[in-house]
Amino acid sequence: MKIRWSKIIVFSVCLIPVARLGLAAYQGNLGPNPLEFITHATGDWTIRFLLITLAVTPLRQLLKQYWLIQFRRMLGLFAFFYGTLHLTTYLWFDKFFVWHDIWEDVAKRKFITVGFLAFVLMIPLAVTSTKGMIRRLGKRWTQLHRLIYVSAIAGVIHYVWLVKADLRLPLTYGAILAVLLAYRVMKWAAPKLAASPTTAAASKA
Repeated sequence: MKIRWSKIIVFSVCLIPVARLGLAAYQGNLGPNPLEFITHATGDWTIRFLLITLAVTPLRQLLKQYWLIQFRRMLGLFAFFYGTLHLTTYLWFDKFFVWHDIWEDVAKRKFITVGFLAFVLMIPLAVTSTKGMIRRLGKRWTQLHRLIYVSAIAGVIHYVWLVKADLRLPLTYGAILAVLLAYRVMKWAAPKLAASPTTAAASKA
């Protein structure tokens, strides 16, 4: 029961950004350029949820708070949810679903190309997020879900290339992502480095 209520609370908190965006739209507080406001807000929260999802494992291991793992799938799906809102804003309100213009943008504007890639890579992650798919794919599920690293990197690059003046926020996201990825690399390399001297000593013996 405690786990169930904690998930409901986290789920509700994750909806706050879209609720605030809806309230701002209702009150007419989206600024002089509502399309740009919505696009940036949904894009920011997509990257934030990707980073929060990637932060679950390091926090769980470093703080020994193993219960955090129960929220990782939900947080990842919210990253996809906000990414879908971000893309839909572009397709609907910016391009009005004129596919010729959309594909031309994807092909010619590199920040849109890499942003589109970031979203496409999230699709198989969302589709295979169910317990049934985890059982069905087995070890392949873990390998597939490493696409989140590529998606997050592409998302940060998308933001850096989009921003023309103040790069502080996208570079902050990039720095956080670099730390999260570096942690994983160190966790992967540590056992191999520790085993190397032992292997060498055994060979000499």
